[in-house]
Amino acid sequence: MNEKNTILLYPECDQIGKVEYIDHMGDDAAIVDAARASLGLENRGMNEKDIKLINYLMENRHTSPFEQCEVKFRFVVPLFVARQHMRHRTFSFNELSRRYTAEDIKFFEPKEFRTQHKSNLQASNQQELINPVIGYVPYSSKSENMGWRPVEYKFSDLLSCYTTEALKLYNLALDNGICREQARMILPQNMYTTYIGKCNLHNLFHFLNLRTTEHVQLEMRKVAFAIQRFIEQLFPVATMTWAYWKNINAKTKKVFELLGKDEKRLNQMINTLETENINENIS
Repeated sequence: MNEKNTILLYPECDQIGKVEYIDHMGDDAAIVDAARASLGLENRGMNEKDIKLINYLMENRHTSPFEQCEVKFRFVVPLFVARQHMRHRTFSFNELSRRYTAEDIKFFEPKEFRTQHKSNLQASNQQELINPVIGYVPYSSKSENMGWRPVEYKFSDLLSCYTTEALKLYNLALDNGICREQARMILPQNMYTTYIGKCNLHNLFHFLNLRTTEHVQLEMRKVAFAIQRFIEQLFPVATMTWAYWKNINAKTKKVFELLGKDEKRLNQMINTLETENINENIS
């Protein structure tokens, strides 16, 4: 690896969330060798012909040669991010279990929060950041009516208080004999979890196709971009080729939406887009 083996995910918030490179198997040459296995040929170098072969494999979706390469990572992310990641069952996961340990519990506590998107029920407004002031919160003084008094707190402060109290209650449960496997139900979704994930290159590209789009939750998308940065170093030709065809396919989809079933105009537009991409890569 040419760069550091760890990428911080949320440096504006903390130094905890990260993706760490552990190990990998294969390289660009291994993809070429796998593609030529049926011919009994093997060549550990990379030349222009090999690069064209990888491009052909990617363009025509011959995926098995890419499956010969694998990468293993360690992820440290909040629980709500981990549960999204683990929907991708092409990874092999092994996660730290709070059934076995109560040590080193940490929380994701951002200082700014996105607002809810008006029309997309699962999305947020990434350019609209707030930290609202909550005017009334529970107060323990019995001299106040109903145990409440007007105190102003930012939501980020309340979140920090909430996680602190949750951890106190968790430790109190353990100190009073409650087992870890039940006490862990107290811990909130912003708790960090750690797990190892291994995946082959073909399925990593599929993962990136799904998780690097603007529709993905930002905290999850940062995980995907960290993975992309690592595989760009490990498999530079394959990753560059994947990115090229991802861009072409995205533009082609947009063209389909604009032109509908006008095949002649569609082919003309695709040829223009391909020329533009070739010129962009050259420049």
